[in-house]
Amino acid sequence: MPDAEPARPRGGNRSLLAAGLAAVGASLCCVGPLVLLALGIGGTWISSLTALEPYRPVFIAVTLVFLFLAFRQLYLVPASCAPGDHCAAPAVRRRQRIAFWVVTVVLIALLAFPWYGTVFFD
Repeated sequence: MPDAEPARPRGGNRSLLAAGLAAVGASLCCVGPLVLLALGIGGTWISSLTALEPYRPVFIAVTLVFLFLAFRQLYLVPASCAPGDHCAAPAVRRRQRIAFWVVTVVLIALLAFPWYGTVFFD
């Protein structure tokens, strides 16, 4: 009978990635034109790049759900690692938590861009 592979605990990495993608989708309508202008691409058609604006609340909700799932995995669910596994090292958990908070700050900045973005456009 072959040895069964031990169940690996789910990390918060997938939740962080999903939250990041959702936040990029939520801020695409606002950050997209700014990036195009910064690259030197201009024109009056840039002001019409708001096709994703109606979906912004959905992207924000998805972002917050995935951030909560990542937070839950890192802080609320006890780690179930076998001794000697990579995930059992305290340094790994610490780096994951640092990455979580860095990503959270960046995502909040992306989500709040419509409110402070007027500084760049006016």
